[in-house]
Amino acid sequence: MTLDKIDNPEPNERESFPQHECGLFGVFGHPNAAVLTYYGLFALQHRGQESAGIVTSNGPGTSFLIHKDMGLVSQLKGSRAIGHTRYSTTGTSTIKNAQPFVVDCVRGQMAIAHNGNLINADVLRDELERKGSIFQTTADSEIILHLLAQPFDNGANTLAALRRIEGAFSLLIMSERELIAVRDPFGWRPLSLGKLDDAYILASETCAFDLIHAEFVREIKPGEVLIIDEDGMRSEFPFQPQQPAFCMFEYVYFARPDSIIGGVNVGKVRTEMGRELARQFPVEADIVVPVPDSGNYAALGFAEELKIPFGHAFVRNHYIGRSFLQPSQLIRDFDVRVKLNLIKEMVAGKRVVVIDDSIVRGTTARARVVNLREAGAKEVHMRVSCPPHRFACHYGIDFPDPQKLIANQMSMEEIRKYLGVDSLGYLNVEGMVRATGKPLNEFCLACFTGNYPLPVDPALDKFIMEKREARAKALVEQERHPTLFADLK
Repeated sequence: MTLDKIDNPEPNERESFPQHECGLFGVFGHPNAAVLTYYGLFALQHRGQESAGIVTSNGPGTSFLIHKDMGLVSQLKGSRAIGHTRYSTTGTSTIKNAQPFVVDCVRGQMAIAHNGNLINADVLRDELERKGSIFQTTADSEIILHLLAQPFDNGANTLAALRRIEGAFSLLIMSERELIAVRDPFGWRPLSLGKLDDAYILASETCAFDLIHAEFVREIKPGEVLIIDEDGMRSEFPFQPQQPAFCMFEYVYFARPDSIIGGVNVGKVRTEMGRELARQFPVEADIVVPVPDSGNYAALGFAEELKIPFGHAFVRNHYIGRSFLQPSQLIRDFDVRVKLNLIKEMVAGKRVVVIDDSIVRGTTARARVVNLREAGAKEVHMRVSCPPHRFACHYGIDFPDPQKLIANQMSMEEIRKYLGVDSLGYLNVEGMVRATGKPLNEFCLACFTGNYPLPVDPALDKFIMEKREARAKALVEQERHPTLFADLK
């Protein structure tokens, strides 16, 4: 194969780095709910930087207040609120797709914030549109809102609606009287419950609790629907039980290292991944250098295990966010150049081990190696704290087409030559899982192994809604425009 497909994506083609979904934050029963949500979203910005929004309410009889923008959010008033910070996994990056989504329907006012990705979104939207639903966005999350907005059916409509959706979903739903947290039966995406004084707090990660001094209570269980109202909390479990399939990439990259997931500190897991990597691929070297920030803890574990000096030779510009979370190719290319600068004096004449959390397309990793060679590094060895990514993710991480994943297109030796390193080592699946202290069968490893816990349509991708609209437009152009009042003729 040639390298052109990896090095030079087509014009206007979406960047093929892995991209994440969203962060959720909710408050019930606090007079400063909006302010708490505002700060909670700051703590979750690593989960998405495209847009953010907050919806607040003072309870029954008051209008929901909404603020959404392509960035951070301003403060609103209310005793309950939900907030969302977004990276798009289904639907384009536009203000109309910014969440939370809000409707005023037969069931009153409702707002929803969604982290994850539905695998049956296309089928459900077709069905809803045939029944007269009108969609304002191309995000799969709006489908959930339409299902929830259907009239009551013996009090079971909400749970029945939730049973219709398939895929990865952690949800916050706010009605005029309740705040509802939902986690899919596989538990793909994290969602936790906290307490601040008498108020309940919900967040994608526990690091958001720390910022506002909320007490962590517990994680929302896979398949749980937690309902919070003025009378307290209660739980429903409307889904068929499934084997847990928590996304391993949360531990590898996406979650903040100060978060607790599954009772384990994320930073500690990453440090142990580095130790496992050192045991599998030891090397004689003078310095271990992380690719900050996500490679820091794995590099520390690697260095400690082999007793090699650890040094921050790459200095991160903290005014630049996560480069692959940026939606524009032009912006991302600029970020890659600006994000890290090399301290040449730390690597000149030395045998260097570079630790990264993952290599997806390989272009950025190769640029780092070039920098090290130009700085006078004697040897450059690359170690990666997760297995090679060979398969697409359909559950909320926007991994690219497998044809753009370097490990799907090249052998390990070809990757080593492409990166220009003296040696290359990826942590295997067993070592990665062992670092968590949890059983192998509790994780989704589909992007590494190709074994999908829930069958998916191979044609599924993040722009499926836009493609639907394009098909509909083409049909209209081929035929005469539909007649709205044919029955009057």
